[in-house]
Amino acid sequence: MINKTHVIWALVLFYGIISSAQDYAYNGNPDTSFFTARDLAFTGNRVVARDTLNHILTKYPDYADVRNLLAKTLSWDGNYEEARKHFNRIHSIERKNKEVWLATVKNEIYAKEYYLAIGLANKALKYLKNDAEIMALKSYALSEIKKPKEVTKKRSQKVLVKMPEKDSIEAAPKKNRIAISNAFEVFDKIYNNMIYASVEYKRETKLGAVIPRINYNNRFETHGIQYETDFYPKFSKKWYAHLNYGYSASPIFPNHSAGGELYANFANGIEASAGMRYLDFESTKATIYTGSVGLYKGNYYFSLRPYVTPNPAGNIGVSGNFLARKYLKSADHYLGIRAGMGYSPELRQLRSGTQLLAETLLYVESQQVQLEYQFTGWLNSNSYRANLGIARQELIFDSGNFFWAISAGITCQVKF
Repeated sequence: MINKTHVIWALVLFYGIISSAQDYAYNGNPDTSFFTARDLAFTGNRVVARDTLNHILTKYPDYADVRNLLAKTLSWDGNYEEARKHFNRIHSIERKNKEVWLATVKNEIYAKEYYLAIGLANKALKYLKNDAEIMALKSYALSEIKKPKEVTKKRSQKVLVKMPEKDSIEAAPKKNRIAISNAFEVFDKIYNNMIYASVEYKRETKLGAVIPRINYNNRFETHGIQYETDFYPKFSKKWYAHLNYGYSASPIFPNHSAGGELYANFANGIEASAGMRYLDFESTKATIYTGSVGLYKGNYYFSLRPYVTPNPAGNIGVSGNFLARKYLKSADHYLGIRAGMGYSPELRQLRSGTQLLAETLLYVESQQVQLEYQFTGWLNSNSYRANLGIARQELIFDSGNFFWAISAGITCQVKF
């Protein structure tokens, strides 16, 4: 059942795209790329942000705001020495940039290099006469030097100067989000129109994001509701996971669905994952193995995800999809395209008159293309995503005969 030609061409295409993406020179809008990187940095995606910032600097090495943000992200992650190199380069060109001087002195304070912090503060005050914020940082560094070595024995002593925060915007991201989605699908034959809707709530916690969700479908003239939860536990800056569980008493959903996937972030904006999905219908069960390879490059993101589904009869379904996005003004503003092809398990519920037939796990050939566009409203906390797609799929009961489907949907998200 595996179409080896499809698999080989998909792999050749993906690796060709990655190779060319790694080699291409920056030719985007540096201001737009900077704003995208800034949003990524302030929402915790600092590795990805740094990749974008470094890419901008290959063509605009003296863009002070870009290099300053790059240095800040390094400082936030404890790479003080590397941050220091970037700050020094900016100061060799711009001597009166207050924002850079503040970040430079803070970097030494975070590193507990208080003498360096005082020296840099004195240097900054030569160009920024009597600046209150620089003087406050200098006072803090002096107070740390004068502290007794056995601080634990003298906790009653109060330091008058407060330790500077790493960044007020980074320290207080919005931790809640509500999203409402609605979509429909129209077919050229056999099937009636189908409706899909969902409501979800996302909460960022110290352990990771938790997303409870309610899904509603109207398919094959049957209404159904599914209750679902996603959890994204964070293990470190490099490793995180995705866990999913869903339950439904409706025949158009699996009774139980579960999944798990482990993700790793590597250098140069590369991300990879491996995991599986499990679907438990009343009379059919399916285990799907999956994974992904993703690449962030400048304002672009590319991802390839295969699906491999074996069954007891010895058949194996192999399919996959490719996603490409270009980020525009921010991380919440992008244009994307998703394309999929291959043999995948078909679990559609079929009807004979008014009788709902049992599921049959068969493998059908399909191709899909979907465009997506997400943008923010006049309040940056609101975002909207629209998608439009077309699919060609083999009929489950008539091998070699295909139907066409057009889908469209919109999602509204509010952060608070």
